Amino acid sequence: MLSRALKRSSVLVSGALLAAALTAAGSPAQAASPTTGKYVALGDSYAAGAGVPHSSAGLCLRSDHNYGHLVAAALGSNSYTDVTCAAAKVEAMTEPQYDAFIKVNDPQLNAVTPDTSLITLGIGGNDLGTSDLGVGDVIATCVAGAVVNPFGTPCKDHYADGHWSWSQWAWVWGEDTLADRIDAAEPQLAAALQKIHAKAPNAKVLLVGYPSVLPENEWDCAGRQPVTVGDVAYLRGVLNRLNTMLATTAKANNATYVDTQTPTRGHDACSDDRWIEGALPGSPAVPFHPNATGEQVMATAVLHALGR
Repeated sequence: MLSRALKRSSVLVSGALLAAALTAAGSPAQAASPTTGKYVALGDSYAAGAGVPHSSAGLCLRSDHNYGHLVAAALGSNSYTDVTCAAAKVEAMTEPQYDAFIKVNDPQLNAVTPDTSLITLGIGGNDLGTSDLGVGDVIATCVAGAVVNPFGTPCKDHYADGHWSWSQWAWVWGEDTLADRIDAAEPQLAAALQKIHAKAPNAKVLLVGYPSVLPENEWDCAGRQPVTVGDVAYLRGVLNRLNTMLATTAKANNATYVDTQTPTRGHDACSDDRWIEGALPGSPAVPFHPNATGEQVMATAVLHALGR
């Protein structure tokens, strides 16, 4: 049997080793702080800051004043990689992105490495469209419909199967195509988030939502944008559904949802003080996208989510 003194020595040595192990486990050398380590920005045109000077990366329209760049500067990140790209869909996380058969971006998850400590992802809106333009083809459809039916709901009629029912003697809607596309994007997004966690297990992942593109009161848009009042209400509902899906998917997949809709409310495309530009931008930005101020507000929302 061990002597009493030997037992005491064994306990002391074990305690010292345990303390050393715990200290090493909490050391910055083992896991970099998400606010100072390697930061990778992923996403679509809202994350890229499309149209905001100065842009690079060709058709990706990646601005050096998008919210990713602003967040990286505020945090003083040791390493920042921006692979955001206009018109990106969820599939662009794992597959090359093409525009009219021309490759415009590599799979965005290629930029994520095991030492990545912070990732922002803004994606999902372009999955509303079916072409390489993404949500751009939805916008084009709604604007064109407003030209021929300025007092109706041509956009809602198109996507929600609007038709006259003789049996009900009323205008009715059927299954909503855009709602179905949002639902279809959810499992793809969940899979992408799981792949992110697998590639960078120590990274803090933020899923950034979409800002207030359209006002709470649809009548605020009357005569201001080429979209009917009825369709403003419909499209606002689509945006709300999209952001709800993003928030739910983030929570279910160990990511933090960043609400940018609330802080941009009242500064939509129909506002007198726009942070989201309209069909004819007054400040440099792609139509119906954040301008430089909008990107700054989105950056502030991200920083707030990081406790900064």
